[in-house]
Amino acid sequence: MVPILWILILSYGFFTVLLYVLWKFLPSNNKKQSSTSNFISIIIPVRNEQDNIENLLTDLEKQSFPYERFEVLVVDDSSTDQTAAIVQRLSLHSACSISLISLPDIPTSSPKKRAIETAINQAKGNLIVTTDGDCRVKSGWLQAISDCHVSSKAKLISGPVTFFRETSFTDHLQTVEFSSLIGSGASAIAAGFPSLCNGANLAYEKSAFFAVNGYDGVHHIASGDDEFLMHKISSKYPGSIKFLKNPEAIVSTKAHTEWPLFFKQRKRWASKWKHYESRTPLVLALYIFACNLSVIIAGLLCLSGNISTQNFGILLLIKCAPEWLFLGTILHFLKKSVSIFFIPFTQVLYPFYVCFFGLIVQKPEYEWKGRKLR
Repeated sequence: MVPILWILILSYGFFTVLLYVLWKFLPSNNKKQSSTSNFISIIIPVRNEQDNIENLLTDLEKQSFPYERFEVLVVDDSSTDQTAAIVQRLSLHSACSISLISLPDIPTSSPKKRAIETAINQAKGNLIVTTDGDCRVKSGWLQAISDCHVSSKAKLISGPVTFFRETSFTDHLQTVEFSSLIGSGASAIAAGFPSLCNGANLAYEKSAFFAVNGYDGVHHIASGDDEFLMHKISSKYPGSIKFLKNPEAIVSTKAHTEWPLFFKQRKRWASKWKHYESRTPLVLALYIFACNLSVIIAGLLCLSGNISTQNFGILLLIKCAPEWLFLGTILHFLKKSVSIFFIPFTQVLYPFYVCFFGLIVQKPEYEWKGRKLR
């Protein structure tokens, strides 16, 4: 078993270095293009976001992208608070076009996919952009997306997402952990093997959505409105997926302050792995699981005297040094330099985190906004 542990952890170190190199070679800017090249439809699925939605809509009203070149479609999934009323009030006086789409309170296994599909059928734009009701965006967000689309001719663009206003130890841990997903997803796209993206900052051509029949085949899966669509578009249009490495394109959201909410979200995310049709993200998920399990096993072998403390320290160095380099670079790009100091704590907890969620998702029941999903 010991040789296998060495092979896995050594390969993981080289793998992380490769991710770092791919990230560094990603272009960081796109030349500003004509604002008339795209009409953008921003789709925001919401449920009970009365504390957040006004901030996001205010951010959208401050966009440098021309108001006449985008619309905002807020899809309310039977909110029980004042979300709909707030959107209606703001739509009456906003400089940009804001429309409220109300969904019936009908049970569905994937409410977010239903919300996005409903909005796309009403969208005027050639380019669909999705985000979440609890997000914040910069004034250059839409311009950066449009510039990337025009210059790259991408069918789908994945954008960076991070957390804002970290005030606690766990906030910083979440920021570090989330940066690893953003960075590895971006590097995989750069390598030509798209695996991860986030629906809080995603753009794609409406024609591409219909060309791959949208979410057909994955409606029954609670999560995955972002990654399953990316995989389908990548399969039909190889080389058409891009990552937007532009500071103006960073979308921020709140870190979870309650363990139950964090647990439910990560369980939904992890549930996607076994449904991947593309081998690349599935193999990658299993590989990451095996490498992190190897660290735990190596630690147990060290405690039992089957691996020397020196060898265990070397294994940790091989794993952790490239991680520090890679994660530090991503966090610097995301303007999260303070969180860099929390990387070692994340490295201690992450192997247990990966293995825990890799096993817990074998029970196919999830929850979103108070709804049980399967």
